[in-house]
Amino acid sequence: MLQGLSELLAEYNVLAAFWMTIKLTVAAAIGALLLGTIVAIMRVSPVAVFRSAGTAYVTLVRNTPLTLIVFFCAFGFYITLQYRIGPQNSPIDVQNFRWGVLGLAIYHAAFVAEALRSGINTVPKGQAEAARAIGLDFRTTLSNVVLPQAFRGAIAPLGNVLIALTKNTTVVATIGVAEASYLMKGMIEFRPDLIYIIFGIMAAGFVILTLPLGILFTTLSRRLAVKR
Repeated sequence: MLQGLSELLAEYNVLAAFWMTIKLTVAAAIGALLLGTIVAIMRVSPVAVFRSAGTAYVTLVRNTPLTLIVFFCAFGFYITLQYRIGPQNSPIDVQNFRWGVLGLAIYHAAFVAEALRSGINTVPKGQAEAARAIGLDFRTTLSNVVLPQAFRGAIAPLGNVLIALTKNTTVVATIGVAEASYLMKGMIEFRPDLIYIIFGIMAAGFVILTLPLGILFTTLSRRLAVKR
């Protein structure tokens, strides 16, 4: 078993594959947080059109398979329509990475929005009414009173979304991004005799990535919980 493990680690760059997974996670998480915050604001906006648009986005994206979204971004926008993100002369692997990040961000933004909306709902309505009573508009009330408490109240569900995002990066293997599951496919193809060790390596890698996140967000949710 140890010999098979050493052979795999010598033959395949496992660390580079998981480093790609980490880069996908970080980039997509930033995008999902920004887009999800905007959608959450739309969901609680006093403007009916914005509320409807936010609800439609969440409903549509949450009920669409992630594989379909990522595949459409890469093969629909990039391959078919020839849209590129960033410099036009970027190689195909870089473009696939960027479109994969975009697909992941679009999908998980819907879950970020719902997590933030749940955090907004924990803020007593009296605080928003008091802010309006002293002359603050919707934008100022949201940014200075509601959202800071909403983020603190949504730490745990946001952590769950981040963990799910980390595991869902495996989907971008369908568009050729060389992350962990892409490497696993190649390892199984050429070394089927070591399939159990391969699964063990990949499982251990994702546990190492996600377990500290769970502990971190659980600790933060306890320490930063808003006292009522």
